[in-house]
Amino acid sequence: MKRRVVITGMGGLSPIGNTVPEMWENAKNGVCGIDTIKSFDTENHKVKVAGELKNYNPEDYMDKMQARRTARFTQFALIAAREAMACSGLSMETEDAARCGVNISSGIGGLPTIEEEHYKGIKRGFDRVSPLFVPMAITNMAAGMVAIEHGFKGSCTCIVTACASGTNAIGEAFRQIRDGYADIFLTGGAESCISELGIGGFTSMKALSEEPDPKRASIPFDKERGGFVMGEGAGVLLLEEYEHAAARGAKILGEVAGYGVSCDANHMTAPLEDGSGAAACMMQAMEDAGITAEQIGYVNAHGTATPMNDKCETLAVKSAFGDAAAKLLMSSTKSMTGHLLGASGAVEALFTVSALADQFAPPTVGYKVPDPECDLEIVPGRGRTMDTEYAMSNSLGFGGHNASIIFRRV
Repeated sequence: MKRRVVITGMGGLSPIGNTVPEMWENAKNGVCGIDTIKSFDTENHKVKVAGELKNYNPEDYMDKMQARRTARFTQFALIAAREAMACSGLSMETEDAARCGVNISSGIGGLPTIEEEHYKGIKRGFDRVSPLFVPMAITNMAAGMVAIEHGFKGSCTCIVTACASGTNAIGEAFRQIRDGYADIFLTGGAESCISELGIGGFTSMKALSEEPDPKRASIPFDKERGGFVMGEGAGVLLLEEYEHAAARGAKILGEVAGYGVSCDANHMTAPLEDGSGAAACMMQAMEDAGITAEQIGYVNAHGTATPMNDKCETLAVKSAFGDAAAKLLMSSTKSMTGHLLGASGAVEALFTVSALADQFAPPTVGYKVPDPECDLEIVPGRGRTMDTEYAMSNSLGFGGHNASIIFRRV
């Protein structure tokens, strides 16, 4: 018999809050965290806006030495993992460390570190870049540092599947516990790529919105959408085998019910136009959870605000849910946070679990112009109460990666 997997801790930072309670309160109220870019001069850039963290100083969370020795995305992962651990009440003094794992993803890792050290190399010679350059830049270091800090000695991995990374990380950690390989996992994703190179790279491939108005830049499912807005942050969940959590009297925040994964095997960046790859992934998640489409009342959409994604995701949901799609509430919280790339699925998992707990679907903000090709109920403007036991979160990434995860209210 497969083991049940529950959520006993959550931590996160995003453009709409530096803790999970703050993030969720702002999401419920439709607060948009997108603003003009403050971290570098955008005079020579077409893109002027992003979803940056507010009031963030790493030395509020760690000493100056650790802040200097860790890339920004790793800092985010450490902070989110600490919040998840504190939320869970878990004490490693009574746990078998070999049964505790970490799977924290990132889409690009320490891109700003690479950029900074390259500038130094040009100026001073490449043999004189920082000896910390490589360990700071590599994508798996967030997972490694979280494992070091908390003494988790089981499986420690980092999934890199572009914008599906966070959801894949949670799904694979779920399988590890369900199938008996571990009892506890810290899992999620972290990302920080709002830099000249990061913004420039996505601008050159026409992926980013060039709208200067922050309130109309990230507008998923709107007919006037023109691309995504870069965000940054982290989301970490503490997953735990149900009996283990119950035995220690842990507060259970939700349950992971099912997970689906697929690949379009079609194009480097474009999704299948009929949405069939994403649809297959959603149906696989439902089968894994042992439920029907009618039992899911809310979907946290990938909803990037790129013309292709939103159209194709709408088709995918209609295909996977059939007649039940007409009754769904489906919103994109990227309208408030921007797109956190490899961390997006993790942060959106936090929102989805919170939505189930409060029975409240957060809104898609900034929406004004309906698109006939995106005609599902996207909860525009204001959130809505709901009554559902199950909710789904979708993530779709460059390379054709698709991941869907289903959560259950407990």
